[in-house]
Amino acid sequence: MALVPAEQSQCQQTSSGRSHATQGTVLGAIAGVVVMSGWPHRHVLDLASFSREDFAAVLELAQRFRSLPITGARKLPALQGRLVATLFFEPSTRTRSSFELAAKRLSADVMSFSPSSSSLSKGESVLDTARTYVAMGADVLVVRHRSTGVPQQLALDLQQMGERTVVLNGGDGLHSHPSQGLLDLLTLARHFSPQYPMPEALQGRRIVIVGDILHSRVARSNLWALTACGADVVLCGPPSLVPEDFSAFVDAPPPGLLKDPVPQRGKVSVVRRLEHALPGADAVMTLRLQKERMGQQLLTSLERYHRDFGLSHERMQLCGENVPVLHPGPVNRGVELSGSLLDDPRVSLVEEQVRNGVPTRMALLYLMAASESATEASLVSSSS
Repeated sequence: MALVPAEQSQCQQTSSGRSHATQGTVLGAIAGVVVMSGWPHRHVLDLASFSREDFAAVLELAQRFRSLPITGARKLPALQGRLVATLFFEPSTRTRSSFELAAKRLSADVMSFSPSSSSLSKGESVLDTARTYVAMGADVLVVRHRSTGVPQQLALDLQQMGERTVVLNGGDGLHSHPSQGLLDLLTLARHFSPQYPMPEALQGRRIVIVGDILHSRVARSNLWALTACGADVVLCGPPSLVPEDFSAFVDAPPPGLLKDPVPQRGKVSVVRRLEHALPGADAVMTLRLQKERMGQQLLTSLERYHRDFGLSHERMQLCGENVPVLHPGPVNRGVELSGSLLDDPRVSLVEEQVRNGVPTRMALLYLMAASESATEASLVSSSS
C-alpha cells in the first residue's frame, strides 16, 4: 500500500521481490500522492489481525510522513473536511496530543472530549457519549478507556446502527494499544535500517521487554507486532508481573480469527533474571510499573524492583555497545531505568518514540480515511 507520486503509481518492489502496493487499486490523488485502496481494517482495534503486509503499509506511509519538512507549511489536505474526535476516558499526554496533532497536520477538524467536564457525571453512558460526537459528524473516534473491550464494543454498536464512523483504539484496559505498538515498530526499524525501515529490519532480531507485562497493553501490542516482523521477544520480570504463560501468547490464532494472518512468527520466551535476558539483545524496552492497575501488592518495594530489574548503563553493558533502550512513557526515573540512561542520546530512543508517534498516527488516520472513501465510492457505484 504505497504512498507514491501520482504519476508514479506503479507498485514498488521490496528487496525480496514482494510488493507493498498490492492490496488494491489506486484510490485517488491527495496532495500529489496516491494511496492504494484495499486497506483491510475498517476499524483499528488491535494488532493481532495485522498481516506483515499491513505492518509494511503503515511503516512505509509513516516513514514518508516522517520525512516531511518540520518547518514551513506542515499541513496536507488529506483529511480536509473530516472530523476526528478524541474520546479519552483515561489520562494521556503523548497519545492524545500526537493523535490530535496528526489529525491537524492532515487538515482534519478535531474535537477533544474530557470526562471531567462531560455528562458522564450525570449518568450518560459511553455509547451515548460516542453517539453525540457521531451526531455532530465525527468521521473517526479515537477512544481510550480503562476497561478492556470498550473500543471494540463501540465499533460494533455503531456499525449495527448503520453509522460509518470508524473507531481507532487509543488504548483499552490490559488489551491493546495499536498505535504505540506501531510507533515502537517504526522506531526500531529506523534504528536497524535507517534507509529502509520496513518489517524486514526486525527479522531475526532479539528484543527484550522488561517489567510489568501483566498490566501492559503496550507489551501485548508489541508482542503481536514484533513477532509478525520476525523478531524473537524475551520477556523479563518477576513471576507476579510476567506469568509464565506469556511465552505462548502468540502461539494460537489471534482471538476471533480461525487462522493467524502471519504464517510464521518470531518466538516469545520468559526469562526471570535480567543478567540472563540482556546478553545478545539487539534492543531493550522497559515498561512502567502500572500501579493504578494493580489490584494487590505485587512487589515488595520499588527499591527492590529497581535493584533486580532496573536498567542502567552498567546493566546495559551486558548487551554490548550502544544497544538502544525504549520506554513508552511516562517514565518513573530511578525505578524502570536510571535518569542518566534515559537522558543518554547515544542509547535512549525514548524521545525518538515520541517523535515517531505523530507520523505513525498520521498514517493510521490516512489509511482509515482512504478505506472509508473507498467504501463510500463503492456504495455510490453500486447504487447507480
